[in-house]
Amino acid sequence: MQVTFIDTQIPKPGTLQEVAAGIFWLRMPLPFDLDHINLYLLEDNQNGQDGFALIDTGIGTPKTQELWDVLLETLGKPITKVIVTHLHPDHIGMAGYLVEKFRVPFYMSQVEYFTARALSAGARGASDWQDDEYLVRCGMSEEYVSNAKENRKSNKGVGQVIRPIPLQFYRLQAGDNLRIGQHEWQVYIGRGHSPEHVCLFNPVTNILISGDHVLPGISPNIGVYSTEPDANSLKLYLDTLPQFTQLPEDTLVLPSHRQPFHGLHTRVNDLISHHHVHLDNLREFCKQGKTIEQCLPVLFKRKLSAQNLFFAIAEAFSHLNYLYFAGEVSREINAEGQFIFTKK
Repeated sequence: MQVTFIDTQIPKPGTLQEVAAGIFWLRMPLPFDLDHINLYLLEDNQNGQDGFALIDTGIGTPKTQELWDVLLETLGKPITKVIVTHLHPDHIGMAGYLVEKFRVPFYMSQVEYFTARALSAGARGASDWQDDEYLVRCGMSEEYVSNAKENRKSNKGVGQVIRPIPLQFYRLQAGDNLRIGQHEWQVYIGRGHSPEHVCLFNPVTNILISGDHVLPGISPNIGVYSTEPDANSLKLYLDTLPQFTQLPEDTLVLPSHRQPFHGLHTRVNDLISHHHVHLDNLREFCKQGKTIEQCLPVLFKRKLSAQNLFFAIAEAFSHLNYLYFAGEVSREINAEGQFIFTKK
């Protein structure tokens, strides 16, 4: 089955579009190149009161709050529960605001919840020498490392776009069932893009809420960052994609970016193939030793903005670590403190 978008109008920011019985699609703007996130409201009943369960919340900015306040006035029903697929600010950013406003349960996986709490709290005085070392290891120039250090001094971190995270959560684990309205949604866990990403599948209606784990047209960022430089994120991602080919082929996928689509099996296989093509190209390119920065043109043909460069470095790192932990390349540190990856 080919990947095909559903024939439904894309909702304007802060408005609703029904995509299936009792499921409403809305968009919130993002201040990035990827300029939107899809959120979903599902008809629900909590303690005898009709309302909507919310999947993801938008980034925690005044603009998003303004859109939420306008939307909530028109809904006619309250939010009954807030479910967050993973810790990234565009997903969890407004969760605290909405949970506090409606005093409702907050659902996440455990690793995502506590990682979000830690990252939103910031460095709390810890030295950032490891952030500098990470960039040096990646082969970035002295100027780049110096500029990044200055930017960190003036940047308050992700906490500035995440409203205070609720102090209580309800844990979602693989194999769990979560009741929303009249339906039981099965919990699937994806890894690699984030530590313990929640996806929800309804086996009665064949609908998958895929978050960022399975996206149409683009691949989610699979990165290795300074917090865990020995992560094997790409292996985790590739290991947790095939489970979705066991779902029905005609599953309707509701992703966090772009548009709802059919063709889940094709899209999963395309994502797997996409990363293996990159790995093949790196195997060839690294016959002579290369830094992570030198590998960027192999993975990215377009000109990278300063914002995109940060994620591109992490993406290249994840592919090279995959090859390193598979025993296909060596990883040594040269006199400049840079990782050099060389095909064995």
